[in-house]
Amino acid sequence: MIRLLLSFAIAFLAGTVSLAAQQPAEDGAIRIATFNASLNRGEEGQLASDLADPAATQPARVAEIIQRVNPDVVLINEFDYDEDGAAARLFVDNFLSRSQNGAEPWVPAAIFSAPSNTGIPTGIDLDRDSSPVGPGDAFGFGFFPGQYGMLILSKLPIARDDARTFQEFLWRDMPNARLPDDPGTSAPADYYTAETLEKFRLSSKSHWDVPVEAGDTVIHLLASHPTPPVFDGPEDRNGTRNADEVRFWIDYVGGADYIYDDAGETGGLPADASFVILGDLNLDPNDGDGMRDVGAALLAAERVQDPMPASEGGAEDAAADGGVNGGHTGDPRYDTADFFDGMGGAGNMRVDYVLPSADLTVTGSGIFWPTADDPLAELLGPEDAQTSDHRLVWVDIAIE
Repeated sequence: MIRLLLSFAIAFLAGTVSLAAQQPAEDGAIRIATFNASLNRGEEGQLASDLADPAATQPARVAEIIQRVNPDVVLINEFDYDEDGAAARLFVDNFLSRSQNGAEPWVPAAIFSAPSNTGIPTGIDLDRDSSPVGPGDAFGFGFFPGQYGMLILSKLPIARDDARTFQEFLWRDMPNARLPDDPGTSAPADYYTAETLEKFRLSSKSHWDVPVEAGDTVIHLLASHPTPPVFDGPEDRNGTRNADEVRFWIDYVGGADYIYDDAGETGGLPADASFVILGDLNLDPNDGDGMRDVGAALLAAERVQDPMPASEGGAEDAAADGGVNGGHTGDPRYDTADFFDGMGGAGNMRVDYVLPSADLTVTGSGIFWPTADDPLAELLGPEDAQTSDHRLVWVDIAIE
């Protein structure tokens, strides 16, 4: 450890170490991260085609960010799903397993992926555009099945036989569901017909419970990517859905018995299970159009702790961008995404989370958001062509 710190100090004085360079997790700790990496494409199969080229710029930047942070586990949001896993293998083989600009290669021992509701047709005119065909009429917004999917890459073993997915859980089966209301009628919660609700799924992508084994400790990764609470009308169909997608985890870690998974098993998480809720939840507890009280309730839930990862780069960027950021009430050090800052935009927000269960000991946390004078800032890409509009968020957890 002394040798590591000494070499770091020498390199820093020589000007060769980035201000954002991440120290590794302490001995006896693991690092868990989430990253909406924007590895989605407009056509089915296009992501795998892009990843077949090891010189592709955006995937190389994403890979280097992961290499620099060096998590033990990372959830990637917006990674197009394909049934044979070709895109995931290409990303690992052509990018993560190869050093990017001198960073250590990052090779996962396990990969977990599963189908996403995005792009799967319902045959129903959900968005009321007079056609039952289109991205807005899928179970989750998408132009093809699996677009904007999820991927878990792990250096730790994954207990696959104990994993649970909740892709097909029906929204109407959540008690006190916030079903959207048609403002043009007097009936409550009637935007969707009873026939539609017999098919309508809660998850816009999916909800996953994926256990990883860290020595003798099992940690349940509770992964999701709720729909943005925008792009709708006065019925607020996306805002209400986002709120209940987030609320699902509050109920799940509380052991709710109404929940059922895709295999038909019922019930929530056992009271003695350790977990980490992670993903792009598209909900800021202080700012934006979502139901912020639900975001605040998740952070205040009895079994959840909030390490509040922070960055100096986020605060610097919010000040430099200005615009709607000037009206935000949340501390920009905790922002995790850089959205459009002009009129009608959301600005910089905290929407990406790594939330361990209260029984786990947190030893560190952070957001990969370098300041402008940091050499690693170029990994974020130029403002008009960002690598992703989200930043990688990580938390270190002590393992006995």
